[in-house]
Amino acid sequence: MTVDEMIKLKKELGFSYQYISEKSGVPLGTVQKIFGGFTESPRYSTLKALSSVFEDLDMVMETSHYNAGTSAIKIDSYENKTLEDYLALPEGTRIELIDGVFYDMAAPTFVHQRIGGMIFFEFERFIDENGGPCIPSIAPTDVQLDCDDKTMVQPDVLVVCDRDKIIKARVVGAPDLIVEVLSPSNWYMDVIRKKNKYQNAGVREYWIVLPDDKKVLVYNFEESSDPVEYTFEDKVPVAIWGGKCEVDFKTIYSKIEFLYD
Repeated sequence: MTVDEMIKLKKELGFSYQYISEKSGVPLGTVQKIFGGFTESPRYSTLKALSSVFEDLDMVMETSHYNAGTSAIKIDSYENKTLEDYLALPEGTRIELIDGVFYDMAAPTFVHQRIGGMIFFEFERFIDENGGPCIPSIAPTDVQLDCDDKTMVQPDVLVVCDRDKIIKARVVGAPDLIVEVLSPSNWYMDVIRKKNKYQNAGVREYWIVLPDDKKVLVYNFEESSDPVEYTFEDKVPVAIWGGKCEVDFKTIYSKIEFLYD
């Protein structure tokens, strides 16, 4: 969740600085500086703590119809959906189905697409050079994550190493590796909701790329629930391949750096 989004929710919900400080554990002075615009680049850990105050989605939706991670919609009209409802959507509709609820997906930016495409290319090249059963794919690829009729997601990049999970129409089951490229509108979706869904479904490794912060958060769920943080100056190792594949984000950034001017 961005600072601007939290400021908007603070006003709508009437939260005081003191309340946010007590609920998040962030010192009152720090809360005042961040919400007052005096701190331009808060630490990720601080943003995560502050965002936790606003993560009671039922309360937020009742108050403002705010659907964190998607466009502002009246979520009650999107509930109690199944795979049948998802497959009946018009072709090209950007919707994900998570636990029986539809969530709109914003159109990806050029930066978003370029980063996802270059990561996919590195995965494809590694597999071509080293062999093995793994298959990479890029959005929009349907993933029936829980093998039920309540969840269908479209990760930005994914790798499946069990080919029995792949059918012509979609992936059925948890991919081994998922990469999501963060957009300002999908902070909560990728960092909180999808992270929990992916971990519980059996995804082994999850990357969250933060283009604005020039960072990459890597969850190796087989070892820890906490992420390892990299920057766009680093080579990020792929845990499912024992670190033999590394994605050089310095090279990736060099190809999109002109868009940051």
